[in-house]
Amino acid sequence: MAEAHQAVGFLPSLASDGEEVELSAPVWQEIYLSGLRSWKRHLLRFWNDFLTGVLPASPLSWLFLFSAIQLAWFLQLDPSLGLMEKIKELLPDWGGQHHGLRGVLAAALFASCLWGALIFTLHLALRLLLSYHGWLLEPHGAMSSPTKTWLALVRIFSGRHPMLFSYQRSLPRQPVPSVQDTVRKYLDSVRPILSDEDFNWTAVLAEEFLRLQASLLQGYLRLKSWWASNYVSDWWEEFVYLRSRNSLMVNSNYYMMAARAGNAVHALLLYRHRLNRQEIPPTLLMGTRPLCSAQYEKIFNTTRVPGVQKDYIRHLHDSRHVAVLHRGRFFRVGTHSRNGLLSPRALEQQFQRILDDPSPACPHEEHLAALTAAPRDMWAQVRRSLKTQAAEALETVEGAAFFVSLDSEPAGLPKEDPAASLDAYAHALLAGQGHDRWFDKSFTLIVFSDGKLGLSVEHSWADCPISGHMWEFTLATECFQLGYLADGHCKGHPDPMLPEPQRLQWDLPEHIHPSISLALRGAKTLSENIDCHILPFSHFGKSFIKRCHLSSDSFIQMALQLAHFRDPQCLALFRVAVDKHQALLKTAMSGQGVDRHLFALYIVSRFLHLQSPFLAQVHAEQWLLSTSQVPVQQAHLFDVHNHPDYVSSGGGFGPADDHGYGVSYIFLGNDMITFHISSKKSSTKTDSRRLGRHIEDALLDIASLFQEGHHLKRQFRGLGEEVSGHRCGFVCSQTGDSETPTTSTDF
Repeated sequence: MAEAHQAVGFLPSLASDGEEVELSAPVWQEIYLSGLRSWKRHLLRFWNDFLTGVLPASPLSWLFLFSAIQLAWFLQLDPSLGLMEKIKELLPDWGGQHHGLRGVLAAALFASCLWGALIFTLHLALRLLLSYHGWLLEPHGAMSSPTKTWLALVRIFSGRHPMLFSYQRSLPRQPVPSVQDTVRKYLDSVRPILSDEDFNWTAVLAEEFLRLQASLLQGYLRLKSWWASNYVSDWWEEFVYLRSRNSLMVNSNYYMMAARAGNAVHALLLYRHRLNRQEIPPTLLMGTRPLCSAQYEKIFNTTRVPGVQKDYIRHLHDSRHVAVLHRGRFFRVGTHSRNGLLSPRALEQQFQRILDDPSPACPHEEHLAALTAAPRDMWAQVRRSLKTQAAEALETVEGAAFFVSLDSEPAGLPKEDPAASLDAYAHALLAGQGHDRWFDKSFTLIVFSDGKLGLSVEHSWADCPISGHMWEFTLATECFQLGYLADGHCKGHPDPMLPEPQRLQWDLPEHIHPSISLALRGAKTLSENIDCHILPFSHFGKSFIKRCHLSSDSFIQMALQLAHFRDPQCLALFRVAVDKHQALLKTAMSGQGVDRHLFALYIVSRFLHLQSPFLAQVHAEQWLLSTSQVPVQQAHLFDVHNHPDYVSSGGGFGPADDHGYGVSYIFLGNDMITFHISSKKSSTKTDSRRLGRHIEDALLDIASLFQEGHHLKRQFRGLGEEVSGHRCGFVCSQTGDSETPTTSTDF
């Protein structure tokens, strides 16, 4: 999604003032530092696991093992085969009067060693099991006997109640794909969009790369993969995100939407409490295969701090306040009292005090947040002055659990023109007015004057499924657990003893005033140029696609390609395209994708100062169609069919190219799909609403190819319209038009 734009700007991000910035550090040093960061995370997580008891075997299992050994010893049995006697000999004598204590200590030490060995064996077995990817290659809906056996073994070795980070030390390392396979897959993906001449030239460059440079670059990646837990993730974070000097607004931040507001802050803090206690279950594919949970660590108390050449992520262990912006004024609102987390009614009381505060914003304070939407090097320089002149206020904002923007404008869904209102709603969440969001924070909770709310999320710390998981919990909790009184207030009673929210004081030096004005003009220009459109597609949804025996995600991806290109094709080719997309998806899920591998090879070449025309061409490509699905991960929280008004409408992001589209979609229940479409108004080649109409046509065209979908076009497009599907077309790979490729990216 938003990372598509950052990846497109990857090459410019390595340049400053028009000159290439050389990566002068030795590649050995970079690999060494990557490993240190990886092992540091492992050690911190191990200590946290030890403190919270998050292990495949709980601390109670140690007590059970120790008791069993003591019982055997009492029955004059020696399960240690003489080892405990040797341990007793090594313990201090203490004058011979504590002979029984020495026996207990020996048993405890032996039990601890045996317990640790069992846990290590369990970890090793689970890691070997999770390295199996054969289940990904099986036909949709089918499961072989080896896969069934694998599923059973994973369940056995996973324990009964795994917590959020239980699997982290058992997850296999990210594999480094074969460089020959990666180049072959890349050539396959670009073949449909290149002329014969261009493709032959690309193939020549690829062959030259394989012959001269590939083995050297691949060797460094393999070394890094053994030393660090992931050969690409830290470089992806640094070079795609943190080194980007572009504005975070639209380019990196994305938005999430909802239909209700109220107890959201309390619900978010409840989620943080569960997160800190690791009470959130890990995400499991097929209910068994765990996904990495590392990105959950930085949801809260996190800020992306600007730097002159690259940013860095600052994450605090805890924070007991939120930063609030209303009518250009900043406030600190504490989230806890001596009795713990503030109640929803107490938080409501604090926000109402801010809304009732008549004091005006100080000069230039109203537009101060526009600096977070400015180019990163400019914001980094201004921030140095703020850190000197307004250190306390800056620390309050950057050290907050998250940022809250109380907008003075409504964002409702009036009956007169609900479509236009939804589009305006999306635009307000993605860009706002350019000065009413603190884009550096991990996320900003936006509450409109009519009670509607949404999220603006900074992308570098995690992908969308992480923030989406939090948002699903927030909506379900505030609606179905916290609730409201009959008069509309949060449940509970105000607390008259609570101190007033603290108004932040910014001592803004005069020399930064022009920078604030310049940042505001740039943010407004960027905001006014983004064209957002939301398409609620209710003609059919997941259930219809499943009846066609197709992957729902692949079905939508092909429909998006059709909407973008409108080539005439047929059902047979459509099934080929769906199968190809599903195969590519499974390949990427098993760590054998193309783009991350080529990216890492390019980074190594830059460290070694090797010029590779092939890798340079790969990373110079543009993406005209950037797409992503927002997953619904916690359907068990409430009944979607009986409470459709409580469902999040998903979220969206900006286009990856000046003449391209950004398209996000979410399956709402079984009979609804919502699309979020963005483009730039400055482009003469794109129009978000036009693409929305094409997406609707494409979905109905494809549906009409199947027997169950013959009636859909007649029903929604009129009986006179041709339903034979002769207009149906698509591209049978992750590709684009005749000039530039497109890509499908994950949030």
